[in-house]
Amino acid sequence: MIRLLLVLFTLVGFLIFSYPFLVAQVSLGKKDPHARDLETIKVVRSVFKVLLKLAGVTVTVKGAENIPEDTAVLYVGNHRSYFDILAGYTTVPTLLGFVAKKEMEKIPLLRTWMVNVNCLFLDRKNIKEGLKMILQGIEKVKNGVSIWIFPEGTRNPNEDITELLPFKEGSLKIAEKSGCPVVPVAMTGTAEVLEKHFPFITPSHITIYYGKPFYVKELETEDRKHPGAYTRNVLIRMLKEMQEEKQ
Repeated sequence: MIRLLLVLFTLVGFLIFSYPFLVAQVSLGKKDPHARDLETIKVVRSVFKVLLKLAGVTVTVKGAENIPEDTAVLYVGNHRSYFDILAGYTTVPTLLGFVAKKEMEKIPLLRTWMVNVNCLFLDRKNIKEGLKMILQGIEKVKNGVSIWIFPEGTRNPNEDITELLPFKEGSLKIAEKSGCPVVPVAMTGTAEVLEKHFPFITPSHITIYYGKPFYVKELETEDRKHPGAYTRNVLIRMLKEMQEEKQ
């Protein structure tokens, strides 16, 4: 419980006392949006590293050579924990935004920080708003910001990490329409931090595996029709590979 309180107090304290920084970022964003993005994500990465340390979490990155540094991409990952996001932001070295559920947009201060680190808010009940979010994602990718999405749509509670929930086929539209590469990302050890024994935080080792990038347009005809299912199968193979390496 002590670790949970430390993480919560640190996060809440940061959100409250960072308000002057946010005000300054609004001004900077009007003059130089790119500079604001770089400053904001630098701060967020530093805070997330502190939160991971307080939680007793260590992270191993596999496939770091598959993280493009010269182009924006669509990261597609499995989703088991809030700590997936911390692991993602602290291991991708370029500008990055996550697709988050619409409800997160209602939280004061947190919403502003999320907007400043290029997060997109998805309303899963409104098709029109969903299409609008895809267009926003395409624009961000064209401006050099990578986007990270969890096509399962929610945190997966299955005990077997290879039993992924069905992927939303529309989740890869950002890559299809922008022509950017897709990087599959498999993670293990994140649910062990919190979700498996909520409300307690337990030290855990997270392994994050970045797979080889691919372009939707270069897939076989049948896979191009169902890129979500294709990517899901890629992630399942990666997760099985990670399981075998532990044995």
